[in-house]
Amino acid sequence: MRRTSALLLYMICFSYAFAQNRNSVFNFLELPHSSHATALGGHNISLISDDVSLVFGNPALLASVSDKSLNLNYMTYMQGTNVASAAFAKIVGTRSTFGVTAQYVHYGSMMETTVTDEVVGTFSAMDMAVSGLYAYNLSARWVGGVSGKLIYSKLADYSSVGLAVDLGVNYYNENADFSFSVLARNLGGQIKAYGDVHERLPVSLQAGFTQRLAHAPFRISLTCIDLNRWGEDDYYSGEETLSAGRLVLNHLVAGVDFLLSDNIYLAVGYNFRRAYEMKTAGSSHWAGFSAGGGMQLSRFKFGVAYAQYHLSTPSLIFNVSYNL
Repeated sequence: MRRTSALLLYMICFSYAFAQNRNSVFNFLELPHSSHATALGGHNISLISDDVSLVFGNPALLASVSDKSLNLNYMTYMQGTNVASAAFAKIVGTRSTFGVTAQYVHYGSMMETTVTDEVVGTFSAMDMAVSGLYAYNLSARWVGGVSGKLIYSKLADYSSVGLAVDLGVNYYNENADFSFSVLARNLGGQIKAYGDVHERLPVSLQAGFTQRLAHAPFRISLTCIDLNRWGEDDYYSGEETLSAGRLVLNHLVAGVDFLLSDNIYLAVGYNFRRAYEMKTAGSSHWAGFSAGGGMQLSRFKFGVAYAQYHLSTPSLIFNVSYNL
């Protein structure tokens, strides 16, 4: 029987990148696609900005985007891997905004071997998802959003199909420049499994806020992730015991925006769980930290951010948006 050793290596590497969801499938859905959210720690569901890439994190943020906004994204990842995405938003009426997004990850070509290490060919692996989004202004300050995802994954001769939904709510007080969001991500399951066993999706309940400090060019964000999973066994192998404080910290992502002007920002972030996992795996090089910046003009927007999701290499993510 043939064994794809490179496929096993791919699965191990990807598990290191997102160890918090090691017992789930379609973990590529957790890859960031917004450079601004990446710079703020990798998770942000409450930032109010005319930036359509933020809807990958929370569909309710679609209501803050200009009409006919087009967005393209690319991220450098492990060698041979290409990560890209796109988003588009369209305002309909006075309260509704529709959107569509696409995510694509291709892991390149890998060798296929037998149990005796004989090379018998090559194979490839890829993941993709297409989503339809809708946001509705419930009132002057409240917005609800939903995103429906069709997910497809192919690993050599194996493939899987899934359906998922994101549900988000955002509260924004413009006078206080305060935003608060609650989000349920990846509610759904596999329609077609890789084999006989259906695996769960990386479901995550999140809450977060963003607050601009009065009379200061700073904006702080705090996001709490995976509020539906607090047990140590949900994330770690059980070979070590984590303190209650560490378990709490591993749910937090913090970030700060430095608003140099109305059109230019710099941002830094810290992801506590990523820092812990990367350091545990042997990396101490800026583990958990991220940084980036962007320029927002009337119709054109550009952003770039740095973060490390894997031991082998850091990642850069680039965003380009244009209002048609």
